[in-house]
Amino acid sequence: MKLFLDDNRQPYDVFLNTIDPDYESNDSWSIVRSYDEFVNYINEFGLPKLISFDHDLDMDHYLPENQSDIDYSSLKSLTGYDCAIWLVEYCNENGFVIPNFKVHSQNPVGKDNIIEVLSK
Repeated sequence: MKLFLDDNRQPYDVFLNTIDPDYESNDSWSIVRSYDEFVNYINEFGLPKLISFDHDLDMDHYLPENQSDIDYSSLKSLTGYDCAIWLVEYCNENGFVIPNFKVHSQNPVGKDNIIEVLSK
């Protein structure tokens, strides 16, 4: 089981940009679109063998005023980074190892932040 977190893309969309064979088929992924869906999925089905993260999960994250020096805490919707933080806490509380992960986000700062929190 693989979990794909992205507000609008499909795994195959990522394949077209990366040619990473993990993304070649949409059928091999469960897709979630938000923080709540991410948390609910893992609580219901357990940890997947692979999670692929997007960072920006809402149109608010794409607005011009949110493109530099953004304060994510001021936004209503949570990001893939928030999902990564939740995942680390969930794994720590339950004695689980962080599953394999990839970050397909096109937000370079958000991507680095997700990798950093999951790699500790």
